[in-house]
Amino acid sequence: MYYQNELFGRKEILVSGKLSMICENTCICKGGCTTVCFQLGYAQEVGILAKSYIDQGRLIPDDIMTRLMLNELKGLDRYNWLLDGFPRTVAQAQALDKECQIDTVIDLDVPFETIKCRLTARWIHPASGRVYNLEFSPPKVQGIDDITGEPLVQRDDDKPETVTKRLQAYDAQTKPVLEYYREKGLLKSFSGTETNKIWPHIYTFLQTKLPDVSQKDAAPPR
Repeated sequence: MYYQNELFGRKEILVSGKLSMICENTCICKGGCTTVCFQLGYAQEVGILAKSYIDQGRLIPDDIMTRLMLNELKGLDRYNWLLDGFPRTVAQAQALDKECQIDTVIDLDVPFETIKCRLTARWIHPASGRVYNLEFSPPKVQGIDDITGEPLVQRDDDKPETVTKRLQAYDAQTKPVLEYYREKGLLKSFSGTETNKIWPHIYTFLQTKLPDVSQKDAAPPR
């Protein structure tokens, strides 16, 4: 199953986590640029190369991103797996098709400005890795870490100008991917800005696609 996540950076969006909870033996491989690099380690050559693109607000090139993700999928043939945010270009989708069978594609369609606001509201405490969001989980004192009293910083890839460039490039590259999967009859789109409104529709859809979806309540996250 491939899940095209357009809700990255949003604390209350827990769709990928909820998907793994209702599917037995599910592995989640995230395709977000920063997430992938942290998963595989910046120390690795390919991770260092990927980070150089992220720091410039550019998307990771197809060949590098594909190497990262296909490496993550090795050995998962006995499991269900969920790809979160990958592939993001037609070339990546075609490379994935050569290696794996995709059962369904879920597209979460969220307004550009909503995503931008959520991402640019994110600040971190570098020493501990604590993350704050000015909208959903702000620090007690603006710009200051709750525990240490040290200043918070905004990562380069969360700054407004960088986020805008990333989202524009992402949108331009992703639309053809959605059409690629639409033509294959695999795409299902859901529009909204809140998990508790989107999730029940996704859950109902998955019940028609995945035989191992549990019968637990599709209650929205608190």
